[in-house]
Amino acid sequence: MILDTSPAIRAEAERLFAHFQTAGAQPVETDILQPAETLLDLYGEDIRARAYVTSDPLRGEQMLRPDFTVPVVRMHMADGALPARYTYMGKVFRKQEHEHGRPTEYFQVGYELFDRADPAAADAEVFTLFNALLSPLGLRAATGDIGILLAAVDALSTTARRKAALRRHLWRPRRFRSLLDRFGGRSAVPDSRARLLHAVRNEGIETVIDRAGPEIGMRGREEIAARIEALLEDAATPPIAAGQVEILEHVMGLRETCTNALEHLRDIAVDLPRIASAVTRMDRRLDALSAHGVDVGALDFEASFGRTTMEYYDGFVFGFFAEGRPDLPPVATGGRYDALTRILGQGRTIPAVGGVVRPGVALSVTGGMA
Repeated sequence: MILDTSPAIRAEAERLFAHFQTAGAQPVETDILQPAETLLDLYGEDIRARAYVTSDPLRGEQMLRPDFTVPVVRMHMADGALPARYTYMGKVFRKQEHEHGRPTEYFQVGYELFDRADPAAADAEVFTLFNALLSPLGLRAATGDIGILLAAVDALSTTARRKAALRRHLWRPRRFRSLLDRFGGRSAVPDSRARLLHAVRNEGIETVIDRAGPEIGMRGREEIAARIEALLEDAATPPIAAGQVEILEHVMGLRETCTNALEHLRDIAVDLPRIASAVTRMDRRLDALSAHGVDVGALDFEASFGRTTMEYYDGFVFGFFAEGRPDLPPVATGGRYDALTRILGQGRTIPAVGGVVRPGVALSVTGGMA
């Protein structure tokens, strides 16, 4: 296992930790072992490829902590008051199957803000805190908005089932593209599915299931029949209009400064009015950032930023990168995750936004790695 545990990194982590406490955050700790069920519910089975999994005879399946946000949200939703600011420091554990030089055990230092009063102001507070903290490193800041992408998917004129599938795979760009091409009539259904549907139409669901042989695996007969019914319904659904697909693709490909992106999105909202509320939230956030002294006219906006790595975010997202070091991961990332609080709060939602810094990567940028 490649470690990221030098004395210099620990010292930098403690410096960042102290900075967040000075900014008003309460220091907290979380267990290193986290219940796998919670993480699997959030990330799906994909998390197994990135997390270290073990089994406890009493607690069941457990994972070495892949991040801090989930356990901090669980803690706050149990008994936290509002508003609340938390900071933490410690190791997280991630497999790096395709990045052999990157550590699998490394420090994170983070800051989380729970506040109902003004989400735009909270977004601006967190971003400007990280921006000021990291400004000596000369990093490039990028921002995005997962909420706009989700709103654009919800605005499509198609079935709720199709929209749910697109939302679920938003963080898997290849799978999302495949679904969008099929739902938009630009690609055919897989041959195996086409053969199944042909057989069902000619012979009926029950006959096809009987011919398939004895039940194997977790799915029962009723679940298999329901799945086939869903496939039949989808096959009978008209394609999403080409114009709507083009608008969605335009939104997802938008890369501009924040102010220019906002103007583009306002124009798009004329043809896709269901994104208007998300665009209004972006407008308020940019006003709040400007009030904090951020030059939003020079700040980058990438509509699809965070799609591959920030599964539980559902609004504003940001990251800080060393442009001259493409070999390095982001120095810091963060964003809004209101939906996560609803899932972990069993229906009770608290607006929340936060971010994490990797002190080891920060030191790599400055040449201060031990």
